[in-house]
Amino acid sequence: MSVRTSAGLLVFRRSAGLEVLLGHMGGPFWARKDQGAWTIPKGEPAPGEQPLETALREFAEELGVPAPSSEPIPLGDVRQSGGKVVTAWAVEGDLDVSTIASNLVEIDWPPRSGRTLLVPELDRAGWFAPDEARRLVVGAQAAFVDRLEDALR
Repeated sequence: MSVRTSAGLLVFRRSAGLEVLLGHMGGPFWARKDQGAWTIPKGEPAPGEQPLETALREFAEELGVPAPSSEPIPLGDVRQSGGKVVTAWAVEGDLDVSTIASNLVEIDWPPRSGRTLLVPELDRAGWFAPDEARRLVVGAQAAFVDRLEDALR
């Protein structure tokens, strides 16, 4: 059995201190959840696609704007609770989170009902100080915030 993988970007800015950009997962399951319902923009690679290329493509698909073009900082891998391995890079940049327009994905809703629903992959995005980001993000991804802070020291 092969391990599922994803690649993503942790965008950061230094305004009144360090802030990182996270997206809130879309759809009815996540609608009323906050803690653990935020993620870095990420996705699975297309055949033959390099992980950094995947991260840049997924950022554009999930937020509707190109990723900032600063030099990427490798943040390594984490294994999420479901077993997926996520590789991430940090890039410095800024964007207006009120203008995001995520791609749509089809989900089974309610689960195992046979009915489908189109929902945005990310329904909103926000800028967060590192401590708040660690509280909100999918558990394993908090390590990316730690690694970014270490890299910027």
